Amino acid sequence: MTPEREHKLRTVLARRQPDLTVLMEQVNKPHNLSAILRTCDAVGVLEVHAVPPQKGLPALEEPEEGSLEAIHRVRTHNDTSGSAAKWVGLHVHPDTATAVAHLKRQGFKVYATQLSEHAADYRTLDYTQPTCVLLGAERWGVSEEAAALADGHIVIPMLGMVQSLNVSVAAAVILFEAQRQRLAAGFYDHPRLSPQQQQAVWEAWTDPKRRRQG
Repeated sequence: MTPEREHKLRTVLARRQPDLTVLMEQVNKPHNLSAILRTCDAVGVLEVHAVPPQKGLPALEEPEEGSLEAIHRVRTHNDTSGSAAKWVGLHVHPDTATAVAHLKRQGFKVYATQLSEHAADYRTLDYTQPTCVLLGAERWGVSEEAAALADGHIVIPMLGMVQSLNVSVAAAVILFEAQRQRLAAGFYDHPRLSPQQQQAVWEAWTDPKRRRQG
């Protein structure tokens, strides 16, 4: 590894945000999965979570060995993700209730992208708190179960004829608002991970046997 490459990786690692994440509930289209992962990498998200599609839809691949607990490979389009899947850990959960319970135990507030009478403008959230953005399948949105389990609902105001954005575009809009708030709060100015966590991620990124291919 060249000194320039090492400097780049360590700089990126120092900006990773362990308390900002997304939960993808049955997002089954590979290009959308890839685009969401790419956005997560761009805003400094350390890990993301997913509930696989139901039977009959393209599923996430079988788990493989990884450097972070429960990292799995996911079907992506490399030309879309820019190999972002190499740098963002992915936790796969068997169902929505398990995923949400896991995140809440970690101290996250879970906000579902859901058009409801109680939904708030996504810009009104405080993303400097531990936050998970819950995204639903492309055609159906989040499930009724997910909407009920979430701590709140958020929407992106739409002024045209359509009611919603593509799931990967919605993820980008919301996550870059989170990045804006965290930049203003200085969250990217110093490492958010412990030395032990940084070392674990560093080994995951630099050990060829433990990195994803693609």
